[in-house]
Amino acid sequence: MYRIGITGHRTFDAPTSELIGVALRRIVEAYQPHDLVGVSSLAEGADTMFAQAVADQGGRLEVVVPAARYRESLAASHRRTYDDLLARAAAVHRLAFIESDGPAYLAAGVRMLKMIDRLVAVWDGLPARGSGGTAEVVSGAWERGLPVDVVWPAGARRV
Repeated sequence: MYRIGITGHRTFDAPTSELIGVALRRIVEAYQPHDLVGVSSLAEGADTMFAQAVADQGGRLEVVVPAARYRESLAASHRRTYDDLLARAAAVHRLAFIESDGPAYLAAGVRMLKMIDRLVAVWDGLPARGSGGTAEVVSGAWERGLPVDVVWPAGARRV
């Protein structure tokens, strides 16, 4: 089994979402479904797009839930998608944090990095906007010597 984790931004405009979705599907489709484990926290944006691609491909999905109140921290419009993907997960790793905040996100990123062979980062290359952000997770992967595939297609932009 090859274990791939995801980190990435949460908000994009529609054209960027399409570009990123295509790029993530290409990455996932490079693996045989029975050999692929995707690890995600199922946040809006990149995390969910990757998890959906893994599930659609027939790969195994594992979820790292940063905190007990994580679901409540997600946009109301995203909760059904979160619930659906969480229900499809082969394994759920729940961290001991109560509040869904920077320390919980950072711990979830570190936990994920310990579980994977490769990281996919939907990242514009800019510093993190808060603790546990994409840039911090990418930096942690590099420090561990993990391969990192940065996905930021030409013309992509954050909202």
